Amino acid sequence: MTATTRTLASGPGWHVADVICTAGTGDRPFEEAHRDFCIAAVTSGTFRYRTRQGTAMLAPGALLLGNSGTCYECGHEHGSGDRCLSFHFKPAYMERIVAGVPGARTLPFETPRLPPLAALASLLAEAEAARETADTDAFEELSLRIAGAAVTAASGTAPVMHAPSRRDQKRVAEAVQRIELDADSPVSLSALADETATSPYHFLRIFRQVAGMTPYQFLLRTRLHRAAVRLRLSDDAISAIAFDAGFNDLSTFNRRFRRVMGETPGDYRARRSSSIDMGAPRRRQAQSVVGPHQPGR
Repeated sequence: MTATTRTLASGPGWHVADVICTAGTGDRPFEEAHRDFCIAAVTSGTFRYRTRQGTAMLAPGALLLGNSGTCYECGHEHGSGDRCLSFHFKPAYMERIVAGVPGARTLPFETPRLPPLAALASLLAEAEAARETADTDAFEELSLRIAGAAVTAASGTAPVMHAPSRRDQKRVAEAVQRIELDADSPVSLSALADETATSPYHFLRIFRQVAGMTPYQFLLRTRLHRAAVRLRLSDDAISAIAFDAGFNDLSTFNRRFRRVMGETPGDYRARRSSSIDMGAPRRRQAQSVVGPHQPGR
């Protein structure tokens, strides 16, 4: 077997896998089949992809597009090995995504791949970083964003952003309140969407419009803010603060805290302690200037 597949995250109707292929120029391609709709981001290596939509050479930054139930072949005539972040969607789930993309109302994909596009570069880098840091909680949103971007690019439609309605603003406000109440627990994008009676893709889109960030980004900022406040107000162990805030491991908390706050939790707390120590001599000095109380004349 020349390919290994490791599931990174999954949910109802979708999953994402890290696929590493070691096939070389001497290996003959064999026919496989897409069980679901597939959008695979190539992160290293090159290979030839042949399917009903056509044949294409894929290189890092490109997106492989596969339709549910269709056969395909991958060949390595010009080089050995490749690695992909492979996003898979059940037909019903994919149809809901397409229905939420303005101007794109049909399936299946008509092209076998999307070339490396500037519009997708930042998003694909975010997905690869999530893989490398084992940020599994980020993949539900990333899968929707990548699917929506792929559908938009493949259909040739320009993104159309309508101002959010009052109803959508109310939905986002309710979701924000829900995240704030349960920030220390896992919060599913699909569950938030179900509570607002919208599809996950539509909910993600309106949340970003109204709140200026995704639900997962808002959840992380809420957790980090609460942890920072507790670091300033208490002497509790940093690990306890991280776990109580909703982070599953200390290394993830340290990495995210440093990225947002610009310093490690330990340095952040030490700076608080040093500011308290610096203030103490001034208070003692102020008391000595006043001197003991003298009775009035």
